[in-house]
Amino acid sequence: MRVLGLDYGGRTIGVAISDPFLITAFGLETIRRPDETSVKKSVARLGEIIWEYDVKTIVLGYPKHLDNTESARSTLTVGFKERLERNFKGVEVVLWDERFSSAAAYKELSAAGASGRQIKTVNDQTAAVLILQNYLEYIKRER
Repeated sequence: MRVLGLDYGGRTIGVAISDPFLITAFGLETIRRPDETSVKKSVARLGEIIWEYDVKTIVLGYPKHLDNTESARSTLTVGFKERLERNFKGVEVVLWDERFSSAAAYKELSAAGASGRQIKTVNDQTAAVLILQNYLEYIKRER
């Protein structure tokens, strides 16, 4: 069993996967789509990943404002969560506070010497890794 981490954006979905022991998160891919409303192929690709990795839980980054209020992106993310729940019965979908994940991903990649183009290519995937790793550390503490 593994956990899938997602950074759901307007035109991309960063995807990360846990190891089988739920210790570490790894970047898997970035799913790209032409616009916000084109999610059918993205959901189909996520279905392939869920099946391939025997995913039982999806951790979906949940964007909020700094004052903890919801944003327009939060509403879209909840809609995507509901779509995932309809499409993947038996897979738990958890909303996880993602504030600063994209900024932290950018900072990490920049510090590692990645160029602007490289950062743009993997930033969403790296944000998904950070979201998932935070979740894995949380469940470890709760055990």
